[in-house]
Amino acid sequence: MQLQPFHLAIPVDDLQAAKKFYTEMLGCTTGRSDAHWIDFNLYGHQLVCHATEAARQSALPVNLVDGESVPVPHFGVVLGWDEWQSLAQRLATAGLKFLIEPTLRFEGKTGEQATMFFADPAGNMLEFKAFRDPDQLFAA
Repeated sequence: MQLQPFHLAIPVDDLQAAKKFYTEMLGCTTGRSDAHWIDFNLYGHQLVCHATEAARQSALPVNLVDGESVPVPHFGVVLGWDEWQSLAQRLATAGLKFLIEPTLRFEGKTGEQATMFFADPAGNMLEFKAFRDPDQLFAA
């Protein structure tokens, strides 16, 4: 099965800050845009940041996962192991503040994965993860 790219539109309160974050921190390229939105290529997926005046959520709900308080909602990409390691190192070197530091979750168990959580400048939560064994992505 060939994976199809997803499309996700998210609100941001500062379009230029979002552009800087997604291009400089995450390495996204830009596509179409206008004064109120920008398309980003997020690892082959279409992420659209829409400028809104909506207030940020002050407190996100969380769900306890393997002893960590995971913010809900969140989104991200499942990367290859080496690509995840490289991104984690690049973000740490750039001084990005992690909500959940790069870590190994479910160690030695089904679904073992590397994961990290952080927010974009508008407070949208992102999770990037990788599996040593990609077949574990949907393992029960």
